[in-house]
Amino acid sequence: MYLKQIEQLVVLQKVDDEIVLLQDELKRAPEQIIELEKRRQDIEDSAELVRDKLKYLTDQQKRLDGEIETDSVRLKKSKSKMMMVGNQKEYHAMMREMDNLEKQNRGREEEKTTVAEELSRQNQELADIDGQAKELDSELVVARESLDARIQQAQARLDELGLRRNEAGQAVPRPILQRYEFIRSRLKNPVIVPVHAGICSGCHIAIPPQSFIELQKGIQILSCPNCQRLIYWSEHIEPEVKPEDEAAENAAE
Repeated sequence: MYLKQIEQLVVLQKVDDEIVLLQDELKRAPEQIIELEKRRQDIEDSAELVRDKLKYLTDQQKRLDGEIETDSVRLKKSKSKMMMVGNQKEYHAMMREMDNLEKQNRGREEEKTTVAEELSRQNQELADIDGQAKELDSELVVARESLDARIQQAQARLDELGLRRNEAGQAVPRPILQRYEFIRSRLKNPVIVPVHAGICSGCHIAIPPQSFIELQKGIQILSCPNCQRLIYWSEHIEPEVKPEDEAAENAAE
């Protein structure tokens, strides 16, 4: 009866350990999505800045076109009036005005060229950002599908482990099960540990000789006097063979 209870407590602990791992995974699973969504928002913010620049540059281009057109009309009118000038003074005044209009328009044409080049550069940058956004959107779709699948698998496994936990718990007397739950709520894993050569593998401190003798008898479930974990003699339960160890043994044979 004692060995059966120890075995079920060990099984219970393995189940609980896996449950904790799965619950942690379920908590961490959305983090990738959150990170991708943050990157997507950063890209959108960058795109918005570029769009603002493009709007400003487009407005500037329209303003320059309007000013160039206005002064071009004034220049044509001034040239037409040249034939009607009555004296030298008026002639020179109109020439100065025409020179100023032409100079202003040349400056605006140069500025317009600069604006056009910057518009081209910003449009290319926006196209690059849009490309990044599309790639990230595809990545998000895949990540969300993967997340849904992982959550479903983890939840299915949790349901299965819940059943196994109930089965293991039913094989353990209620007072011992309550002790197990109490220790688990206050100590880091593991809760139940083997004792090798009189040493508790939970805290790595020797248990009293008399306690070790009682433990070897296998009559009742004891606790480590130092760390309070449930303990059992390592000889009572065969150590679990790891897959890699089993493969190495088979290879040696």
